[in-house]
Amino acid sequence: MLIDNHNRTINYVRLAVTDRCNLRCNYCMPAEGINFAKNDKLFTIDELSRLSEILVSQGVDKIRITGGEPFVRKDLMVLMRHLSQLEGLNDISVTTNATLIGPYIDELKELGVKNINVSMDAINRETFEKITRRDHYDTVHNNIIRLITEGFNVRINFIALEGQNTEDILPMLELTKHYKVSVRFLEEMPFNGGSKTFESIAWDYKRILAYVKERHPDYYELPSPKTSTSINYKIPGFKGTFGVIPSFSRTFCGSCNRLRISATGDVITCLYAQPSMNIRDILRGEGSTEKIKKSILKAIGSRSKTGFEAQQKYKGVFANSMTSIGG
Repeated sequence: MLIDNHNRTINYVRLAVTDRCNLRCNYCMPAEGINFAKNDKLFTIDELSRLSEILVSQGVDKIRITGGEPFVRKDLMVLMRHLSQLEGLNDISVTTNATLIGPYIDELKELGVKNINVSMDAINRETFEKITRRDHYDTVHNNIIRLITEGFNVRINFIALEGQNTEDILPMLELTKHYKVSVRFLEEMPFNGGSKTFESIAWDYKRILAYVKERHPDYYELPSPKTSTSINYKIPGFKGTFGVIPSFSRTFCGSCNRLRISATGDVITCLYAQPSMNIRDILRGEGSTEKIKKSILKAIGSRSKTGFEAQQKYKGVFANSMTSIGG
């Protein structure tokens, strides 16, 4: 069992398999992209499999595969098959932009993967293409509908971007009227994309809720797990649900049960924190299993209590791109 220095149980790991992405979303990275890691700096699939085994042996029962865009790795399903066989791993989930997932939907279902988070920040085609700087709207939309109809638990993550997509909030919410899907509206964060630095945001979670309430005054809050990052709601008569994630306000820090590991091996105990260490070279060394376990224990033994505390210690956090952090 992994217990941090604030007595929080860490049972959830966000495991990045790549820092590469086939989109160029303007809040995530610059138009020209970033300097992606060389292949020898990335974990191999075998290394990711071994690392997952170690983490599960320490009490991790949920692993979310992230990127970049996970499906740019042609060998990703090798890892997914391995994860599906790990005893004690109860939840294998994926965060994706849904551009490349189509050919793998059937096998993901066979492997028991149920939870898919899709990053989609506009329901309007023109807005989608402006934000992503790519022409993949039809593919993303069709894959989302297919995932929903195939019975996956689909959550669409929509970042509210001032001056770009807030007119799409209510139209995106209409998906929950017709489909059993969760649409979650996130606050913008000033990582290395369109917004470099800011002290406040125009669309915080309270404003998002107030905006929704103007159209749907009778929505009501749903019970959520203590460790949930989202506050969840339902509109009477709608098939799905919606939520808000206070990613900038950080109201969920007190119950954080997550650990991030980047595609190059950085152990990140908080989205706003400097990497605690790098375990890639340790994993490639002799007697690595026990060393990895000790390294993970050491990392979670010195976590900041909140994202605000972590940010004060790591002034350069917002110079990072979300694609390199792992989301």
